[in-house]
Amino acid sequence: MPQIDSLPPLREVISQHGLDARKSLGQNFLLDLNLTSRIARTAGALEDHTILEVGPGPGGLTRALLAAGAGHVVAIEKDSRCLPALAQIAAHYPGRLTVIEGDALKLDPVALIGKTPVKIVANLPYNVGTQLLLNWLTPADWPPFWTSVTLLFQKEVGERIVAQPGSKAYGRLGVLAGWRCTGGMMFDIGPQAFIPPPKVTSTVVQLTPRDAPLPCDLSALAKITAAAFGQRRKMLRASLKTLGVSSEPLIEAAGLDPTARAEEIDIAGFVRLANAFASR
Repeated sequence: MPQIDSLPPLREVISQHGLDARKSLGQNFLLDLNLTSRIARTAGALEDHTILEVGPGPGGLTRALLAAGAGHVVAIEKDSRCLPALAQIAAHYPGRLTVIEGDALKLDPVALIGKTPVKIVANLPYNVGTQLLLNWLTPADWPPFWTSVTLLFQKEVGERIVAQPGSKAYGRLGVLAGWRCTGGMMFDIGPQAFIPPPKVTSTVVQLTPRDAPLPCDLSALAKITAAAFGQRRKMLRASLKTLGVSSEPLIEAAGLDPTARAEEIDIAGFVRLANAFASR
C-alpha cells in the first residue's frame, strides 16, 4: 500500500496509541490509504476550502485530505485517545490542521469555522451519522454554510439518502435530502477495508446544496413526512390523521390522491402538502 506522506503507517499508529475501535463510539477505522485518497479526490478541489471532518479517529482520511492539498482541515474528535495521533499529523502539516475535542452534535460548526467556504468530508461514526446529516440539511437559513458534503455511510443509509419515489428505501431522509440537494452514491467500500470489519458494505455519498429549493416551511415538511412515513403502509388519508387535523383538505389542496401511500409521493407533492399544512 503506497504511503501518502512520511508519517507512520496507520496500523502502527493504532498500535502505538492503543486505539482499539469502540462500538459505543460508532468507530470503524478506514486504513486503506488508496481509499482515503479516493474519498479526498471525490470531494473535488480542496485548496480554497476549509474542510470539516467529524470523527477522524487515527487520521487516515485527515492525512489524505491534507496530502490532497486541503487548505485547512478542522477535525472534531470525541475520543480523547485519538488526540495524540492527530497532534502528530498537525505537526507534520503545520498550520493546516485544527483538532477540536468535542461532540459534533453539540458544537456549532459556523462558530468554529467562520464564513470561509467549507466542504464537509468525513467517515462519520455510524451511531451519529444520520443525525449529523439531518442537522446539516435542515438549518433555518439556506444555502447552508457548506458547499458540498462527501460522507461515508453504511450502504443502507446511503440508499435512503438518495432514494427516489416508489423505492423501498424512499422515506423522510430522502425527501429532505432531495428537496434541498442534488447528489448520489459515488462508490462502495467493502467491510475488509475497516478495522474492525463491519457486517455491512459502506458507500460514499456526495450532496451539493440547491441554490433555490422549492419554497416550503421546513417545520411543516418535517411534520408531514414524519406522519406519512411513520405509517407508510397506510394511505395518506389515514396516515396524515396523526397530525391532529383533517387530512382530506390537505391532500386535496396538494392535488394528490388520498388513497396513495407515502412512498408514491414525489418531493414536489410533499412540498405542496407541507405548504397546505402550514397555511391551514
